[in-house]
Amino acid sequence: MQNKGVITFLAVLLALASIYQLSFTYATWRVKKQAREYAKGDLNKERNYLDSVANVQAYPFPPYTFKECQDRELNLGLDLRGGMNVMLEVSIADLIVNLSDNNQDTTFRKAVKIAKERQAETQTDFITLFYEAFKEIDPNAQLSAIFGTYSMKDRIKHGTSDEDVLKILREEANDAIDNSLNVLRSRIDKFGVVQPSIQKLEGNSGRILIELPGVKEPKRVRKLLQGTANLQFWETYYYPEIYEYFLKANERLKELENLNEEISAKTDSSQQKESSLLVPDSTQTDTTAEESLLGDTLKNNVNPLLEKSNNQLSEKKGFDEYKKKYPLFSVLVPYLDKRNQPINSAAVGFAHMKDTAKVNAILKMKQIKSVFPKEVRFSWEVKPFDEKGELFKLIALKSKRAGKPALEGDVVVNAREQTDPVTGEWEVSMTMNAEGAQKWALITKENIGRQIAIVLDGYVYSYPVVNSEIRGGSSSISGHFSQEEAKDLANILKSGKLQAPALIIEEQVVGPSLGQQAVNHGMTSFVFAFILILLYMIFFYKTAGYIADLALIANIFLIFGVLASLHAVLTLPGIAGIVLTIGMSVDANVLIYERIKEELALGKGLKLAVQDGYKNAYSAIIDSNLTTLITGIILFVFGHGPIKGFATTLIIGILTSLFSAIFITRLVFTSRLAKNKKTE
Repeated sequence: MQNKGVITFLAVLLALASIYQLSFTYATWRVKKQAREYAKGDLNKERNYLDSVANVQAYPFPPYTFKECQDRELNLGLDLRGGMNVMLEVSIADLIVNLSDNNQDTTFRKAVKIAKERQAETQTDFITLFYEAFKEIDPNAQLSAIFGTYSMKDRIKHGTSDEDVLKILREEANDAIDNSLNVLRSRIDKFGVVQPSIQKLEGNSGRILIELPGVKEPKRVRKLLQGTANLQFWETYYYPEIYEYFLKANERLKELENLNEEISAKTDSSQQKESSLLVPDSTQTDTTAEESLLGDTLKNNVNPLLEKSNNQLSEKKGFDEYKKKYPLFSVLVPYLDKRNQPINSAAVGFAHMKDTAKVNAILKMKQIKSVFPKEVRFSWEVKPFDEKGELFKLIALKSKRAGKPALEGDVVVNAREQTDPVTGEWEVSMTMNAEGAQKWALITKENIGRQIAIVLDGYVYSYPVVNSEIRGGSSSISGHFSQEEAKDLANILKSGKLQAPALIIEEQVVGPSLGQQAVNHGMTSFVFAFILILLYMIFFYKTAGYIADLALIANIFLIFGVLASLHAVLTLPGIAGIVLTIGMSVDANVLIYERIKEELALGKGLKLAVQDGYKNAYSAIIDSNLTTLITGIILFVFGHGPIKGFATTLIIGILTSLFSAIFITRLVFTSRLAKNKKTE
């Protein structure tokens, strides 16, 4: 056999790579097992445990955290682990109508109606269908007359060609889909779903496929995904302006904890339940002052690892005293300079992501909330500021009357990333409608030198400094952005107008018990088929059957290794694809063995018969696998969901089957023949 060394090296390399990739799955399985043992059936405790160890090392070398291992493990589809599958569609028809400023032109309205009717019968994108209908109704009509609105005045003018208008419409449609995608991704990240899948389907269909493993509240998810994006502009407090209130809040919290400790020391567990200042923990009779104060919700967030971490910290000199003296600042680190003076910024402090819920609960306590001015609101920055992605800044917002923001985001009519003509740096250009422009001029005039926070769905995305009064409704936001950061901020600003809301057009919910049942049935069918084929090969081909079985086991191992390395998702149809490739792999071995039998029947020696048998079987094996491979590629490109899952494992399985059936078995035969061992 030629190139025996190369094939051996490649086989060993693939095996090692598969072991390495699958080891991450083992690492996460081990941590999840510990979580189940600790929780003892309590899903909240299990989830809190896993959240707490997200950044704890779970892989020895190189060191990877549990969260990083999860990103590299073999992913299971919704049908195997339970969850929710949602298909959303961004209505391009609504977008077109909104871009026209709800134009009532008869030709325009009729063209939109015809395009909607034709869209149900063809795969052509809506904008093309609309333009075809528009020209059919009135060949002399111009798109610029329809879309030359106030919000589009800088891009579409009188006399702009139809080709240029169509290009702009397609850009707006693509931006609308990307905008919806970004908003949905941000909401899902805050929902706390582990390993969600969010993808924009190919073409201009405007469809977004979302898979949410482990979701148990479908009603909440529907509301979350279809809710209107809430973009707001808030004035801010600077930390020095409210620093004294934080000091008072810390003292108030310390008093409450001391009082709670006294009550805990004087009463038994039942009396403690009645006299605790807040909602007490009813599951344990002996609680710490902090747990009793913050109640069940916060106590559930305290897992063994966090307790261990706190114990280790308390052993350090002075930390115990600091925590007792500054209970608020022990979880919300104040934003101070080197001289311990509050920094002149809207950021009032920062906290570890595991402590953000705790900080929220403290600041919402009536006893603490009453310390601050009634106009103050607190909101977390959407992105962490440290390299590890663990620390988040808390921003102090200043409300107007009735607790409302300075300006709602629906006044934004356009936003785009661009480069500053002087500095060459990326910035965001924003345009508001007439009403918004008037209010924006007043807001910026009153806040020169101060920060205005841009808040979407309750999270701060940016809080730039106002340099001067901005009139006319057009302004630019700079901040040493990269192009991607500028584009993301522009999309956030455009989300306020929501010209094309995303609506759910299809959904599927799989319960965790049904998912586990699917796993059991899928694995049963897989194992049964696998064992049956192993026995079949041994029964018909004796020693050669053992060699084929060895190749079959190697094939299965490689399939799972490749799936893990490509971060592909294993679904129930995917298991069906693996079972199919098992049969195809055996079929290849059967073809080879039958050709070897034919060569032996012609009187050839064993070594020559093996060599010619493989050579004569190649064409039939490659032909059959190639046609199936082409089918798999077509299914992968044009399918989605279960079809794509089946196609993925089918394609991977065909390639690994060819390698295992042709090269691995050949290596074994060659080695045995070299040792003069009988293989018949």
